Amino acid sequence: MPDKATVALIISETSPHLGAYFPALASCEDIKEIVLSDEGHKHTAEAKEKLGDKLTRVYDHPAQLFEKEKPDMALVTLEAAKAPAAIDLALDHGCDVFAEKPACTNIDQFEALVQKADSKHLNLMLALANRNNPEIKAARRMIRKGLFGKIYAIELNYIADQTRLTSKNYHAGWFAQKDRAGGGHLIWLGIHWLDLGMYVTDSKITDVSGFVTNIGGQPIDVEDSVALSLKFNKGFLGTLTSGYYTNRGKQSLIKIWGSKGWLEMDYSTGRYLQWYFNSDKPGTIHKFEESIQPRGYTPCVHAAVRSVLDKEPPTLDSHDSLQVLRTIYAAYKASQTGETQHISVD
Repeated sequence: MPDKATVALIISETSPHLGAYFPALASCEDIKEIVLSDEGHKHTAEAKEKLGDKLTRVYDHPAQLFEKEKPDMALVTLEAAKAPAAIDLALDHGCDVFAEKPACTNIDQFEALVQKADSKHLNLMLALANRNNPEIKAARRMIRKGLFGKIYAIELNYIADQTRLTSKNYHAGWFAQKDRAGGGHLIWLGIHWLDLGMYVTDSKITDVSGFVTNIGGQPIDVEDSVALSLKFNKGFLGTLTSGYYTNRGKQSLIKIWGSKGWLEMDYSTGRYLQWYFNSDKPGTIHKFEESIQPRGYTPCVHAAVRSVLDKEPPTLDSHDSLQVLRTIYAAYKASQTGETQHISVD
């Protein structure tokens, strides 16, 4: 493996999170150069400014890029309807892929991409950046050590603002259109907490039931409200509440109960991680005292690049990515049919 990576950045006019990806790529010491595909070239000037000398060549579309280049990793951040073709092309050219979620508009598309990645011994990673947050890693370590005993239950909440849904620009954008986005709040934001529910407890969701709806009544054809019941392969149950409800900001919570105590991550109050053991004196609450930095997209991208260079294991693999998407599309079917859906686990 090379000591440093060449990364292909695949974007278009409607690409999300470029404000996070540009600095993440620019600051990554494990990247030798970046080659860009920017259909329409709307973001090329900004890319040159933010990426500096690391950006070496610019192309009109992904096919043109892969005809000329042999990158080690492709970072694909496109609207969901456009992502599968670009990911498929990158895999065809032997390239590991880091993809902005959801990267598809139906589960069959992503199943096929994971099958191709497996056949070529490549990794298809969704950008589930919260896995790299220090408090998440700490919670996972404690649970894996058995400090909370047998897990009994988990509660997951991820709430964002309804205000964004009132904008005419939002109504016209791809996030508000199911055929371009694959879904609404659940597949765009709730996906993070579903993934963390599995990651922190080191388990997989096997069954889901529940409902999705448009409670705010805005002229969009995706959900803004989600309530799910979950069953995990280790036997415990959980719930997810996710939606666009507030006027501003986010409210998010992860709480896990076990036979020996509980832990909680309440981001609404700034209590990033606290926990209690049944053996403690009543009223004793332990708090995570370490730094909560770095967090977000920068460490996530850096970790992905290092994994491609075999400098560390990947934060998640193709089947982790597939499992959370299977859960989401099963949830949509459960809401549509009124029947609990079973989810296969690889």
